[in-house]
Amino acid sequence: MKIAISSQGKDLSSPADPRFGRTKFFIVVDTDTGAFTAHDNSQNLNAPQGAGIQAAKNVNDLGVQAVISGNMGPKAYAVLQSAGIDIYTGATGTVKETLEAFKTGKLNKAAKANVEGHW
Repeated sequence: MKIAISSQGKDLSSPADPRFGRTKFFIVVDTDTGAFTAHDNSQNLNAPQGAGIQAAKNVNDLGVQAVISGNMGPKAYAVLQSAGIDIYTGATGTVKETLEAFKTGKLNKAAKANVEGHW
């Protein structure tokens, strides 16, 4: 399974980012092999609007089945949900710690957005 985790840096030891649309990077991890790649999201850091929508489209293009972030706004949530991508919120600590929480079932699938837009 391929998952995207919002991250403040380019590797597994980087802090997980509480923001989805305005995260600095997405770390895409293959949970079967442990291989990962970092994907720059800088084009959305200072976007006046639409950062969550564009970030959701970008991770969909990466072929992920799930997304993990600290928080998720309503527009990004809607785009991801319509693409059939599972959404998990509550990411804390490092990307590696977030990944372990996911693998051990400590993260719950989000039933709705948990922050307002432009968060």
